[in-house]
Formats: sequence, C-alpha cells, structure tokens
Amino acid sequence: MNYNLNQLNEEQEKQSTYQALKRLLKFISAERKNLILALIAILVNSGLLLLGPLLVGHTIDTYIRTKQFHGVLVFGGILLVMYLIAMVTGYIQTKLMGGVGQRMLYTLRNAIFNKLQELPVSFFNQNKAGDLISRVNSDTDKLNQFFSQSLMQFIGSIVTMIGAGIFLLSINIELGAAALSPAIAIVIFTIALSPWIKRKNAKNLKSVGGLSAEVQESLNNFKVIIAFNRRDYFRKRFDEANQENYRTAIGAGLANNIFVPVYGLLSSIAQLIVLLFGIHLISIGQFSLGFLVSYLSYCTNFYNPLRQLAALWTSFQVAMASWDRISKILLLETNLQVIKNDETITSDALIEFKDVHFSYDDSKEILHHINLKFEKGKTYALIGPTGGGKTTTASLISRLYDATKGTVLLNGKDIRSFSAEERTQKIGFILQEPFLFTGTVKDNILYGNSQYKDVSDDELTKIIEQANLNALLAIFDEGISTKITSGSDSISLGQKQLIAFMRAVLRNPELLILDEATANIDTITEQLLSSILNKLSKETTLVIIAHRLNTIENADEIYFVNEGEVQQAGTLKDALNMLSKGKRVS
Repeated sequence: MNYNLNQLNEEQEKQSTYQALKRLLKFISAERKNLILALIAILVNSGLLLLGPLLVGHTIDTYIRTKQFHGVLVFGGILLVMYLIAMVTGYIQTKLMGGVGQRMLYTLRNAIFNKLQELPVSFFNQNKAGDLISRVNSDTDKLNQFFSQSLMQFIGSIVTMIGAGIFLLSINIELGAAALSPAIAIVIFTIALSPWIKRKNAKNLKSVGGLSAEVQESLNNFKVIIAFNRRDYFRKRFDEANQENYRTAIGAGLANNIFVPVYGLLSSIAQLIVLLFGIHLISIGQFSLGFLVSYLSYCTNFYNPLRQLAALWTSFQVAMASWDRISKILLLETNLQVIKNDETITSDALIEFKDVHFSYDDSKEILHHINLKFEKGKTYALIGPTGGGKTTTASLISRLYDATKGTVLLNGKDIRSFSAEERTQKIGFILQEPFLFTGTVKDNILYGNSQYKDVSDDELTKIIEQANLNALLAIFDEGISTKITSGSDSISLGQKQLIAFMRAVLRNPELLILDEATANIDTITEQLLSSILNKLSKETTLVIIAHRLNTIENADEIYFVNEGEVQQAGTLKDALNMLSKGKRVS
C-alpha cells in the first residue's frame, strides 16, 4: 500500500474547501458553547461599531448645525458607553477564541500522534521523520493561529461589511450601489486567486517539511558525517533544501500579500466615488452633510474590513494548506487490520507459513512460495546471505507486515485475527539496532509490559533475578536506575541490546525472535545470553537470525534463506556449505 504522503492520489489531494472545513470543525465540536458566546460577543461588538456612524451623522445634522451643545454631550456620552461595551465584548471574544484555539491544537496533535501510532511500519519507511515532525508541530500551529487569532476577526469583518453594506443601501440606494460596485471586482479577484495562493502555501509548507527532514537526518547521522569527513555533502544537501524553502517562501510571501494593494486601491476608488457623488447630492439638496459623514464612515467600515480580510484570507489559505497536509495523515488507515476468524487448525506448530508471498511494493517480490513450520519449544536458525530475506521472514512472523499472498498461522489461527496486544504478548522481537527511550533502564525494560507496570524497584530487581537476568543488570553501574537518553552515547550499542534482551525476556513470550541480537556483544556476554536462553521456558520457541556460527550450532533446525526462498538446511555442516555457495541446493 502506498503510504507516501507526497504521492497520495488526486481524490485526497483535491478536497473542496467546504469538505476540508467540515472535517476540521469536528475537532472543535466540543467547543460549541464557547464558539456561540464568542459569536454573540463579536455580533454585539460589530453592531455597536456600526451604530456609531449613524449617531454621529444624526448629531451633526440635529445638534451641531443648530448649535445645541447639550445634545452633543448627551450623544457623545452614549457613544462613549457604546465603544466601552464594544471594547469589553472584543476582549471577551479574544479570550474565548484563544482558549478554543489552544484546546483545538491540543486535540489535533493528540489525534495526529495517535494516528501515527496506528499506522504500520511501511508508513514510516515511506515518509521522512522530519516531514512528519513538521506536520505535527508547524502545520498544527498554523491552524491554531488562525482559530485563536483570525477566525472571529474574520467573522467580525464579514459581519461589519454586511452591516455597513445594508446601511449604505438603506440611506441612499443609488449612492450605495455606486459605493459597493468596486466590491464586485474584489470578489471576482479573490475567487480567482485563492486556489493559486493555497497551492503556493502548500509548496512552502512541503519545503519546510523537507528542510526539517534534512536537519533531522544530518543530526542523527552526525558521527558518520564526521567519520567520513563528509560535512561538504550534507552541507550541500542542506543548502539545496534551504534554497528550495527560500524559493517557495518568496513565492508564498508574494502570493499572500497580493490582496492588500489591490483591496487598498479599490477601497480608495469607492471612497472617491462616495465623496464626489455625495457632494453632488448635497448640491442638489438630496443629501445632508451629516449623512455624508456617516456615509463615508460606513464606506470605511465596509472597505477597511476588506483590507483586513486580505490578510485574514491569506491566513485562512495557509491554515487550509496546513490542514490538507495534516488530514492526509488522519485519513490513512492501517493495512494491518484485525480480521474475524474463529477457525483454528489443529497443529503442533506455533508458527506456520502456508504458501506465503511477500513484496514491499508491486515491483519486486521478496519472498515466494514459503512453507515452513516452527514447533513449540524448539530453536530455529535462519541463515543466508545479506538481502536474502531473513529479516523479512522474521517481520512476517511478528506481523510487522502482512503476507501479500498466503497465510501465516499463529497457534493454528490466522495471525491477522489476533489483536496487537495479544500478538505482542505472544511474540518477542529483539532487533539488530534496538531503540531505547529517554528515561532509565527500568523504564525501558518495562516498556509495553503492563504485567509489571506498578512494581517497585525492589520487586522488579527480584523479578529480574528470577528470570536469570541479574548478571545482565549488573553490567549497568546504577542498575535499573541507570539514566538513558535516546540516541546518546551514555551507554554502548551492546548495552542497548542487553536492555532490549531483558525487555523481551521479561515478557515471557511464546516465541522469541533474535535478529542479529548478539552482533554488538562480546563473546563472554554472548555466552551469558546463551545460558539465559537455555533457562527459558521449555514452551518458548526461539528463532535466531545470525551470522555467527556459535549462535546457531545448538539450533534444532536450520533454514537457509536466499533469493526469496526458504529451505531446510539439515546439519550445521550442510548449512555452511549452502552459505558458502550463496545459493539454494537441491
């Protein structure tokens, strides 16, 4: 299945703005009460601000021209109270929407991260970590900025525009129509350019993700860069990514600011129309000076929000471009679905492959026609040249991937019918390059093990002793309290593998897979691990992938994996002959 976020099909790429907004608003459905209160506040705010010019015009015509200054003071006081109330309602809606934006950000990031936890290994093979981090952090923050800072201002501007337009037409329909005529050009201009602006911002956000990916890759592999003295290579790659980001940022910046001068020009034209036409109406006795002042204010109240909308609309397009990138993750579904299958085949095999085929993509099949059985309590070794398919076979056993064709059975049932919790409880997997989390040795060896999640340090130490792992724990200076940081050099790669080994053994799995688990461990420690494995439950099945011969010499059965095929090798001597020839023998 294609999980590459930059290569999704056109149906996912081309979502309408309405559909995108509808899906996005689901994340703030719980904020309905706050949204309604914020909307009421912005309606009151806009209503009071719109009523002001009408009162000013009435005051000019009724009291200032007739020199009734008492009336001027009264209406001045009324206007002051109105504007104070408008200020309070403006603060209320700002505070409410700030909270809505932050809670939406929290909910959205949780949703994305939880979705990432559901997706299969193939998703992470097809996407760069830096780009995913950019989507989780940067793109969600763009949405937060729009909702917390721009949304109510956006709605308020629209309400103010509509209200001002109504006042313009109600005071004088001919003058109102003339004043609003430039707005038609603004609407056409906005509709025509919005898709282009969204595309420009989408490209810029994609380049930001690419830049993050380059930084992350360079930092993660810095020791290799130093060892091979290839700073120039990564410097060049970063420079290319940075130039691409610069180019798309310039394009997005130009697109984002194109509305402001155009809106400003058309707003000035509208005010000029009102001024000329209004003076003409006054000269023929059809208009008053107070109404002209009110009219110019309403014209300003109509076109000034349009200028604000130029920036807000750009913010909206950036938010929608960010949401498109985020929603591509949220719309994905894992291809490792749990199926309903109550059928159980009576068998003495713990794991069984039935005519299994597998390919990572549609171009090349990695495994084909695989039939094998792993019985309970036995030790099996998989050997073969690099790239022959050993790790792929182990990945199918642990269901990191599903077979393209055929069936993998666990305890006589289709492995796809087990939930992730059931499967991981039964199968332990020690990788060649174990991953540890920031914390302590205790945190890492208990990761994913709910059985011991509430035990104390003393209790855990006793459990480790009972599992014959105390000799491994003694290698660490501070025992289970030894500090570990992800990716640090505080412990060696061999020590990381020991922690992964303890983590897997404490789960007491029915099947334990060791994928080159002793590759970075010295001979003495390897012998210690072998003695621990020998003391495992007699029901535990071991699958060992190794190049060291001493790690497979005690295996009950040896399989040779090469060119996508698996063949029983027989004795260790036969396996060595097959390995030296590098091909399957008949």
